[in-house]
Amino acid sequence: MSSSASSSSSSSSRGKTSFVTSLIILWYSSNIGVILLNKFLLSNYGFSFPIFLTMCHMSACAILSYVSIVLLKVAPLQPLKSRHQFLKIATLSIVFCASVVGGNISLRYLPVSFNQAVGATTPFFTAVFAYFMTLKREAWVTYLALVPVVAGVVIASGSKPWRDGRGLLLLRRGRRCGGLRLYVSFWTIWKGEPSFHLFGFIMCISATAARAFKSVLQGVLLSSEGEKLDSMNLLLYMSPIAVLFLLPVALIMEPNVLHLTISLGKEHKFMWMLLLMNSAMAYSANLSNFLVTKHTSPLTLQVLGNAKGAVAFVISILIFQNPVTVVGISGYTITVLGVVAYGETKRRFK
Repeated sequence: MSSSASSSSSSSSRGKTSFVTSLIILWYSSNIGVILLNKFLLSNYGFSFPIFLTMCHMSACAILSYVSIVLLKVAPLQPLKSRHQFLKIATLSIVFCASVVGGNISLRYLPVSFNQAVGATTPFFTAVFAYFMTLKREAWVTYLALVPVVAGVVIASGSKPWRDGRGLLLLRRGRRCGGLRLYVSFWTIWKGEPSFHLFGFIMCISATAARAFKSVLQGVLLSSEGEKLDSMNLLLYMSPIAVLFLLPVALIMEPNVLHLTISLGKEHKFMWMLLLMNSAMAYSANLSNFLVTKHTSPLTLQVLGNAKGAVAFVISILIFQNPVTVVGISGYTITVLGVVAYGETKRRFK
């Protein structure tokens, strides 16, 4: 009898592990996939409309959130309780739009690998906004851990020639050696990111700051028990507001966007399929994040989040083959280690 119960428990444990593993794979593939497709559409495909692209993402999130929550009951529906709560969500939606649009604009000018390196500094901006907006103080060790987070990006951002004769490390397609070959040029070495673009960097750092600001603002605005919403319900209410906000902005700032999109669709037969897939992935990234959060611990989620950025960094280099330098990789590594240290100190000094 006990043997049967033990076997049943073991089978249930394996089933749960397989389910959580599947969710993590979906989360990783959705997050990384939407970033790579954004880059491909905006930089390599001629679809230079980051605001309209964000609006497509929000439209998909609005429709699929309704289907998931109202029809499929993936999460219980949390109705809005007041006009005041609606205005708070509308404010969050606009900040959220700013962060996503900024990130998409930066992908037109920066490689995904560098975009991920800058995005890893989110904890720094979160700590700064939390300090000034909520007067929340962390232990001094926690703030000390943020130094390498910022220092790593500063190191990775430098792009001036340093000295001849030391070698620039490039990743290019070549003889089959895991699909890649390392080429070393002995003419020059570049400090940091070879594809650095100032405007792209400004948009990327602004998007990262806006993402952190939205996170802190959400904690401030929806702090009462009666107004708290889970991430799926928050997305359900924010998405339609975002669409209404982005539509006039896209039409004003990206004139002829509809005409040019239709023209691109006629010219490239896979254009519409890629756009639909990209928009669906944007929602899938949010859904899988919600489910992974629900079925794992905060520590596991933190570790997975740190690893996800590193995986995206490597995969983007393999696909887009943008040049990278030893100094640039070192800078990103320092940033990631700083993020890990920051998370660990926050956990220990609560």
